[in-house]
Amino acid sequence: MQITQITGEDQNMITGYAHDHVAVNGVRYTTSLILRPDAILPSWPVSDAPGLQTGDLSWVRENPPEILLLGTGMQQVFPPRAVWRELRMEPWGIEIMDTAAACRTYNLIVAEGRTVAAALIVDS
Repeated sequence: MQITQITGEDQNMITGYAHDHVAVNGVRYTTSLILRPDAILPSWPVSDAPGLQTGDLSWVRENPPEILLLGTGMQQVFPPRAVWRELRMEPWGIEIMDTAAACRTYNLIVAEGRTVAAALIVDS
């Protein structure tokens, strides 16, 4: 899906997505990534939600957002119960959804001027 977002600020916006990629400001990423309005961690080494470990989100912890969106690929899949428990203890809110929904939600939250991070699993 192609997304058109008009903003007057220099920030990372999702400009397209499909099951095999996410485009940020027109640049296509074919691996999982973590995205913030002001930074991007390409090649995030997570390929599925069941394999997620809390240490996989250390980059997010360095500069905590108001909310973390976890996009789990083509379908909404929750991480292991122990990881989910730990994530709920973090100082940010967390929403788990499929990656397409996380992409749309990320752009809306950025447009509101809120701090958000999106950890997006891209199916290969």
